[in-house]
Amino acid sequence: MQPVVLTPILKSRVWGGRRLEAFGLDVPPDARIGEAWLLADLPEAVEDGRSVVESGPWRGQTLHELLEADRSSWMGTAELGPDDRFPLLVKLLDARENLSVQVHPTPAYAQSHPGAHPKSEAWIVLQADPGSQIYRGLRPDVTRESFLEHLRAGTVPKLLEAVPARPGDCHDLRSGTCHALGAGVLVAEVQTTSDTTFRLYDWGRVDRPLHIDEALACMDFAPPRRRVEPVTIDAGDVRTERLVDTPAFSIERLVAVRPTRLDVPTSGRPIVLVTLEGRASVETPDGSIPAIPGRALLVPAATGTARLEMDCAAVVLRVDVPGPIDHIIDDGPAMASA
Repeated sequence: MQPVVLTPILKSRVWGGRRLEAFGLDVPPDARIGEAWLLADLPEAVEDGRSVVESGPWRGQTLHELLEADRSSWMGTAELGPDDRFPLLVKLLDARENLSVQVHPTPAYAQSHPGAHPKSEAWIVLQADPGSQIYRGLRPDVTRESFLEHLRAGTVPKLLEAVPARPGDCHDLRSGTCHALGAGVLVAEVQTTSDTTFRLYDWGRVDRPLHIDEALACMDFAPPRRRVEPVTIDAGDVRTERLVDTPAFSIERLVAVRPTRLDVPTSGRPIVLVTLEGRASVETPDGSIPAIPGRALLVPAATGTARLEMDCAAVVLRVDVPGPIDHIIDDGPAMASA
């Protein structure tokens, strides 16, 4: 079964910039594009929230329509998300300015609030200006009471755990984590399929609503996860870096040391491939499908094994959707910078 390339969906954001042009994306003049949704299957009520196939026999169909027509071939043993939607959302984020300090719903919150869905995510830093930061969790000494005091005083950033934004780092942000992407940072984001964000603080911007009560109901006051190194496997022609391994998704970064061709088994579940640097393609019985930077290539479960060709220095993210057994495993520590 043939993989598909999905058309990116550009989203204007007050904090956005123009760095996505580097991925060949058509950023309109004078626009502030903060997000490119590379793979999305959100509810119909979300404007431009469903990815469309860019070429091939399914050209013009949405990802959701493909799943409705042939769920087993696309998903295999993997589970769909809420409302029978694809369980992941894959993006590029360009932060020209700070994103809001925010929290996403936890499973406990979602259970008691119909319409809210848990949202965990991971950021892979692609570019970062000198001195730029990522705000990831709260300082260890922060309590609910001290947080409320700083919230009233407008000094929430003083309580955040700020870490340098370094290209190549990966940050695992589980639901309930207070966080913000700092100005001057470009990241790839993989998250569960939810578009719910509760803003706590918006850096002096007053034109967007805050969601204080909802955010506090979700917020985790535990210290942020410690930083650990990726698990790296060097196979000669290609280096595989295991970045994140969670019950919701796993992410590997494939780095070609020289031109190479490798088999990518689906293990009965779909795979998402995103080329970050260089040139890559997926070989199929029907021909070669370019894995273009700035696009998501979805390999259906029924493909079995895809053959990935990478030029020297090509960098590709591989995102795996877990099967039912993976959801039984405890939500353990991340495999990368957390």
